[in-house]
Amino acid sequence: MPTDIDLHRLLIGRQGSRAALNTPALVLDRDALERNIAAMAAFARANAIALRPHAKTHKSADIARRQLAAGARGVCCAKLGEAEALAEQGIGSILITSPVATPQAIERLAALHRKSDGLMVVADHPDNAEALAAAVHGASCKLSVIVDIDPGIRRTGVASPQAALALARQIAASDALRFAGVQFYCGAQQHIAAFADRRVAIEDRTAYLSSVIDLLNGNGLAPDVVTGGGTGTHRIDAALGVLNELQVGSYVFMDRQYLDCDLSGEGGSPFETALFIDTHVISANAPSMATIDSGFKALSTDGGNPAIAAGAPADAAFFFMGDEHAALIAPGHEFRLGDRITLTAPHCDPTVNLYDAYHVVRGETLIDIWPVTARGRSC
Repeated sequence: MPTDIDLHRLLIGRQGSRAALNTPALVLDRDALERNIAAMAAFARANAIALRPHAKTHKSADIARRQLAAGARGVCCAKLGEAEALAEQGIGSILITSPVATPQAIERLAALHRKSDGLMVVADHPDNAEALAAAVHGASCKLSVIVDIDPGIRRTGVASPQAALALARQIAASDALRFAGVQFYCGAQQHIAAFADRRVAIEDRTAYLSSVIDLLNGNGLAPDVVTGGGTGTHRIDAALGVLNELQVGSYVFMDRQYLDCDLSGEGGSPFETALFIDTHVISANAPSMATIDSGFKALSTDGGNPAIAAGAPADAAFFFMGDEHAALIAPGHEFRLGDRITLTAPHCDPTVNLYDAYHVVRGETLIDIWPVTARGRSC
């Protein structure tokens, strides 16, 4: 069975070759990607804050390398499997941002720790810290552990400042673990549309984080790393000055969820759309209506419908019509078989996970194909 590379390798470098892609295809604008990486790196330098971009967005060793080359301190992975896949491609300084808690996963984590430089993991429970210590006992260096603090969404994280202190003490006292800092990821606040409303919400949560840090500092456990934040709050987090490391992710691509937000406080976005899904019209038998070849299996649905970037009126109505299909309705517009319709992702992270490869373009020319290195590595 032909792979993406088999189907498209002969198109690389051929002028106008984007038009010949088999669809649905995940398309990455190389120049926009590089401008986004450079813009966030410049922001971090100007604000004296470190970057640890979240690789759960792109799952790509190729993109991670570019972020590191631009000055990022390391990368984040949401899952152990993502970290394993990126480490196999030579990516180091990885923080796993979800607890690794089962015996079989901890065994894999210990193996990864022995061969991957700069690996860190979060913990939010004393039993987990104890199990981690037992698994890496005898390793040549200690495993760095970050205390995960619940910002109020009850997903992961210690539930109180006192619990954070107790866990930090336990980690620091271990001869196999190193207390490296704290994590505070306000995911629920990232997509508040209005900048002013988002700032008020983050100021409230950051005040709580500061109370935890004050307690740790007062007990001789000052955290080296205070990591969190995201694309939606990066400007606010930097201005507040409590986080010293940003876990930004979606800025490299931009999706509809973030494009609907005022990220700058000035009514716009400092980043460009770099990720697209190319589709084609495969049926056009009703006036002003077409069926395209991309449905639930081509686009995540948790972020609503995609926006239309090219090939049809921007205000055309979009309707999912099953696993493989969607409908477009645009009164007054004549659709034709084979029309290329380019969409933007509603939510980039899960959309990327539906594809094996990025089709990297410059203008209308395919210039490379990059694997989605950690696709499907959800365990």
